[in-house]
Amino acid sequence: MKKFNFRKVLDGLTASSPGGSGGGGGSGAGGGSVHPGGTAGAAGTPRDEIQETLTSDYFQICKTVRHGFPYLPTALAFDPVQKILAIGTRTGAIRILGRPGVDCYCQHESGAAVLQLQFLINEGALVSASADDALHLWNLRQKRPAILHSLKFNRERITYCHLPFQSKWLYVGTERGNTHIVNIESFILSGYVIMWNKAIELSTKTHPGPVVHLSDSPRDEGKLLIGYENGTVVLWDLRSKRADLRAYYDEAIHSVAWHHEGKQFMCSHSDGSLTLWNLKSPNRPFQTTIPHGKIQRDGKKTESCKPILKVEYKTCKSSEPFVIFSGGLSYDKACRRPSLTIMHGKAITVLEMDHPIVDFLTLCETPYPNEFQEPYAVVVLLEKDLIVVDLTQSNFPIFENPYPIDIHESPVTCTEYFADCPPDLIPVLYSVGAKHKKQGYSNKEWPISGGAWNLGAQTYPEIIVTGHADGSVKFWDASAITLQMLYKLKTSKVFEKQKPGEGKATAEIVEEDPFAVQMMYWCPESRIFCVAGVSAYVLVYRFSKHEVNTEIASLEVRLQYEVEDIITPEPEIIPPFPDASSQLPSLKSLSGSTNTVACEGTMKDSIPCLSVKSRPVRMPPGYQVDLVIQLVWVDGEPPQQITSLAVNSAYGLVAFGNCNGLAVVDFIQKTVLLSMGTLDLYGSSDPYQRQPRSPRKSKQFAADNFCMRGLSNFYPDLTKRIRTSYQSLTELSDSPVSLELERCKSPTSDHVNGHCTSPTSQSCSSGKRLSSADVSKANRRGPGRPPFRKAQSAACMEISLPVTTEGYISRRAMLQQLHGISTFSHDERHCTAHTWMNKENRENSFSRSRSSSVSSIDRDSKESITALYFMESFARKHDSAVSPCLWVGTGLGMVLILSLNLPASDDSRQSEPVMVSPSGTVLTLKGAVLTFACLDCVGTLTHPPYEVWRDPHSADDAEKTRKRKLVMHSPSSSQDMGDHQFAVICSEKQAKVFSLPSQTCLYVHNITETSFLLRADVVTLCNSVCLACFCANGHIMTLSLPSLRPLLDVNYLPVTDMRIARTFCFTNEGQALYLSSPTEIQRLTYSQEMCDNLQDMLGDLFTPVETPEAQNRGFLKGLFGGSGQAFDREELFGEATAGKASRSLAQHIPGSGGIEGVRGAAGGVIGDLTRARIALDERGQKLGELDERTASMMASAEAFSKHAHEVMLKYKDKKWYQF
Repeated sequence: MKKFNFRKVLDGLTASSPGGSGGGGGSGAGGGSVHPGGTAGAAGTPRDEIQETLTSDYFQICKTVRHGFPYLPTALAFDPVQKILAIGTRTGAIRILGRPGVDCYCQHESGAAVLQLQFLINEGALVSASADDALHLWNLRQKRPAILHSLKFNRERITYCHLPFQSKWLYVGTERGNTHIVNIESFILSGYVIMWNKAIELSTKTHPGPVVHLSDSPRDEGKLLIGYENGTVVLWDLRSKRADLRAYYDEAIHSVAWHHEGKQFMCSHSDGSLTLWNLKSPNRPFQTTIPHGKIQRDGKKTESCKPILKVEYKTCKSSEPFVIFSGGLSYDKACRRPSLTIMHGKAITVLEMDHPIVDFLTLCETPYPNEFQEPYAVVVLLEKDLIVVDLTQSNFPIFENPYPIDIHESPVTCTEYFADCPPDLIPVLYSVGAKHKKQGYSNKEWPISGGAWNLGAQTYPEIIVTGHADGSVKFWDASAITLQMLYKLKTSKVFEKQKPGEGKATAEIVEEDPFAVQMMYWCPESRIFCVAGVSAYVLVYRFSKHEVNTEIASLEVRLQYEVEDIITPEPEIIPPFPDASSQLPSLKSLSGSTNTVACEGTMKDSIPCLSVKSRPVRMPPGYQVDLVIQLVWVDGEPPQQITSLAVNSAYGLVAFGNCNGLAVVDFIQKTVLLSMGTLDLYGSSDPYQRQPRSPRKSKQFAADNFCMRGLSNFYPDLTKRIRTSYQSLTELSDSPVSLELERCKSPTSDHVNGHCTSPTSQSCSSGKRLSSADVSKANRRGPGRPPFRKAQSAACMEISLPVTTEGYISRRAMLQQLHGISTFSHDERHCTAHTWMNKENRENSFSRSRSSSVSSIDRDSKESITALYFMESFARKHDSAVSPCLWVGTGLGMVLILSLNLPASDDSRQSEPVMVSPSGTVLTLKGAVLTFACLDCVGTLTHPPYEVWRDPHSADDAEKTRKRKLVMHSPSSSQDMGDHQFAVICSEKQAKVFSLPSQTCLYVHNITETSFLLRADVVTLCNSVCLACFCANGHIMTLSLPSLRPLLDVNYLPVTDMRIARTFCFTNEGQALYLSSPTEIQRLTYSQEMCDNLQDMLGDLFTPVETPEAQNRGFLKGLFGGSGQAFDREELFGEATAGKASRSLAQHIPGSGGIEGVRGAAGGVIGDLTRARIALDERGQKLGELDERTASMMASAEAFSKHAHEVMLKYKDKKWYQF
């Protein structure tokens, strides 16, 4: 434990350099610089020693669990004894699911798609076949499965695998039509091979195609059924090494299924037909049906249908067999959804699915293939869902899925994570969410019930909140590394549904998903919830346990930044593009609703983007909207999207900002307190010199404008101070051709969505025309492309963003995808076109040029509000006591403090106005401000004040009239706050700690020079506090507080797409999460303690279960039904009989699963068993070596004996004197 004194602030820092108290210098990436405190005796100068308890030993990065639906699934397998399910994906991942809580994720190192999965039934192992022609054996007897063996085929491509029940020999079919046999225990190829040319008849002139099916006969394990793609089926006798039977059909085969007696098998074909074959008459099918085919007019031939991709043929003792298949629908129904067909006797049931079917499996009571199968359920793996159908009921209901696989029901656009939240929240949210449960599910227990799971040592409650593109918000119970949905809130219900073709639609600023959730702010203690939507609105929700019918209160806010355009001469048309003028009409028609503003002369003003419901609305128990705040169009310019949001229940205020300015609203009195451009917030303390620009001629000032107009634009010499990281993602060169385009670009462009928000873009109304460079880009977009894309969701961001160290990296461009989902401005009529093509050409580049274009002043003239924080703080240098404040951080690294003057008593709070005024305090950092926090004089985190929750619609009168109960600071720091506090401020480049009220910068740490932070949070860990940061170059860092010592810096995850950047968030107790794919949430920990305890928290995949006994076949059945002799695969496929396979055919790669398994399960019985197993293997190896030595010694002894015998015979009859 190290003590830090403010007079010895250089202690413990890795690097330091002097710097001014404003900007702060640094010695390169990760370096820090420190500034001494104020003079002795100055107010608020810290003299105390802060004892920091956190050291680097407390931190370690480790993935914990992955939730959600496996992304891009390809394969499915089920262990009928262990009752666990495995799903393989196109990215090489395997998810293994058991009872709720048992959910394991593992990944092939190669990243190759999983072709097929096969469980070693009740053995605790799994075989995977991947697209790189490798077989892998996974050990499931440890909590984190690992590969024990791999076998890489070099000359042939794997197409199908089959592992018979209780066999250690795996049949592998290849693209060449050959069948190889692999020993599962040693993962070595047998010398026994079934070559395709031996399997088919010699007279056949064509290759039969790849192997599409392998299975042994239920009647005789010595007979292997091989299905070839072209329609040939061969029953191969493994003992005699010849074909017993060959069947031919004209149509390609997709799958084959046995009847359990082994006398018949069924094939599915590419023309939508099912053929049933009898082993006694293989010349033609015993029965041919096209289940969904219509009989054509001639009455003879049934029309062909879509291919039946898979069929399963399952028998029942007490009823007709089940024939279940996917596909096979008629071609004439093009719009029909993918379906699963269940044929049971004469009844045919078609179950339509929402997504294409990847695979399905029928779950049966017995693992033995030669018994009545008794199917009870069908697991259907869809592209984006997993459903299980109950076969025991005639209407085939589905089971209610206990897994959180509907995270992506609507694409996730933002996430928040709350660890150690109030314990009463989870049951309360569940109680209101349970009332919305769907009916009609099967009443049976979920059949995938394998594995074991316990709560573990971690008991604090955790909640994850996800915002979605359709405006829904989901609250999830994430305690003890599980995930269960608690409650779903639909924010779109606040607004009228826009009917297509209505005139009002032109006010919308996004074409699709206008209700997408962009930001969320939740106060778990007061249960106030706030949502910022993509259509420039903020919703304030209160929680109530009672239903209510009421009208929705709404406010409209004008928040527009007034930077006047410089009137520039018309750009000349560049000769290579003579058809530029002819393109203008098509551009107008493409630019959507905003085009009507300038061209029709109907200036939109004071119109919100969406219409709030005006009639009384029924609000069920749960979150009920208290206030809707909408930004409105101003003089034909649409509202900009919200970039920061904060709410405080004790003050009754909500604050939000965008690239234009800041608004503060009193949601108790439902009034707008402040609506001000960013520049006007500075007042007289503006650190930059600015000069007014010439006024724009096309605009009139409105006298009653809420928004106080922007005063000026930046001076040209300000370019040195403007952060280069504001430049656009699309700006890749300084070529002269792009200079005209530069004028059309903006610090707030969303170049993924194709929107431009520059205040200096060319406008139809100001008499300008498109430059031909713009037009050429518009041409490349193509005439049918829409100007607005869907609201950007975190799920759909598959942008490759390689992070480089060349120059600074554009955080601004990324911010527009993080916050500015589809912003654009009134001058954007023709600018939308040129940015659309950047999606294809340039979004893959995340590096940026060091452009010093002359238009950078224009481009950077908007200063976004990037961070907001309410807290009890010292607003000015000479304050003697803390007071309510709003801290405001901007995109230029400026920090402003606004004083809040609140009415003293609870009664007057309802009527007397709240005053918001700039305090004059301005602090500076390098880079856009990300986060704030406040520490008291002993270094404990001070939480913002909050109001204790009370039900606003309670039936109890005492509850209604009760006074507001405010908690002014957290219980942990309930002692006297002292005469000073520490403000922690983190920007995208550096972190600073200021002493208040003296405003002395005590510590600075330059976090990165070559990259930028995407997320920073002040979190608690082990009863202490630290700053956690996630950098665009993939590093996760933690810094101690208040001294900003680096404690952890791990290169964890390069930001390969915007989804990670948008959804990454930290929370208390060393936890974090992000969306690892459009359908999955990856949780991780940066706490050493949690890493150590993780083994106890994870579920067991394998539990000891007795394999059910095979049914007694009876004397007569045993005598007449099948081969009498037992089939010894070892004798047939072993090296002694079959010899060794060619070494060049496949290469054996030992896995690391054995050693890792021991480490992973070191604490339990499994660890002991694994160690014992490895020790036995080693002992066996040594015994083998000993055997070889013994055999060698015996051979030499025998040779010696033979030689001695020969010598003896030679001299036996000779006398002594003959020697």
